[in-house]
Amino acid sequence: MDGEELTEQETALYDRQIRVWGADAQRRLSKSHILVYGMKGTVAEFCKNIVLAGVGSLTLVDDRAVTEDALSSNFLIPPNENVYAGKTLAELCCNSLKEFNPMVRVSVEKEYMQLIENKISIQITGDLSRFGGDFFDKFDIVIVSCCTRMTKKLINEKCRKLSKRVAFYTVDCRDYCGEIFVDLQKYIYTKKKLDENNQPTTVECELQYPSFQESISVPWRKLPRRVSKLYFAMRVIESFEEAEGRNPGEISMEDLPAVLKLKKELCEAQSMNESHIPNALLERLVMGKREFPPVCAIIGGILGQEVIKAISGKGDPLQNFFFFDAMDGKGVIEDISPPNV
Repeated sequence: MDGEELTEQETALYDRQIRVWGADAQRRLSKSHILVYGMKGTVAEFCKNIVLAGVGSLTLVDDRAVTEDALSSNFLIPPNENVYAGKTLAELCCNSLKEFNPMVRVSVEKEYMQLIENKISIQITGDLSRFGGDFFDKFDIVIVSCCTRMTKKLINEKCRKLSKRVAFYTVDCRDYCGEIFVDLQKYIYTKKKLDENNQPTTVECELQYPSFQESISVPWRKLPRRVSKLYFAMRVIESFEEAEGRNPGEISMEDLPAVLKLKKELCEAQSMNESHIPNALLERLVMGKREFPPVCAIIGGILGQEVIKAISGKGDPLQNFFFFDAMDGKGVIEDISPPNV
């Protein structure tokens, strides 16, 4: 992201932000390229935040049509049916986001749209993983939502195989709960601290992140007892959807007995007490197909903050999971990594 200095117009528009995180951080933001897959309400909040912050470009991918669930949580969709009829979520969100900041290039992925126009069979849960590494090499940040567990793994691995570092994030929001996963690979950043004379100084830090596959492969019995129950519950739901061949969110109360049965089997296989995954929590996740807008705003805000940190290289980044549950109002950071990472 090294390149030209900020223009006079950019300096004037982002003056307040520059005062907070500096001209170099804003320059990095203005030269960054972000790919977003799956325009749910949480992702819409993130996109709004990152466009206002002044990234270089934002590319959207989501060929789904507008649904009642989408209208209830995604404020970027115009309420007028005559406006959104016949358009994809990505197209509608793209038009709305352009109005927030005309200096940011917001677009819908053209190659992806050409596949749709040519009537090639694609589903929101699996298509992006079909693209090769050259496609992801165009971006600095890749964020995916509405994805199966397998798709998350495949896209993450493709980002990791590139010659440059491409930061990878997943974000999911179900009912009143949300989860963010972060993979910054080998990440070097700076932060401010007080030296031995109690004077502010800047120090350089380095972190090594595991992949999504490496993280979720850590045996449950080796994790600290206080790990968020949401981590385990989300893995149970992912496992159920994958085993049943379901897209994310294609689950109902009729599936609850099978989900609880799978929880028992997974706990036995992982030598973990079933009480670590409350049935009531799984029931909420099964019932909660719709996103809760206030939770979308919180999760989208946290994700935007973390992406800005990753691009600017300033401040302690999240490592490597974040969970939020509006029922207790707590946000929890969990470092779930193999022992050798």
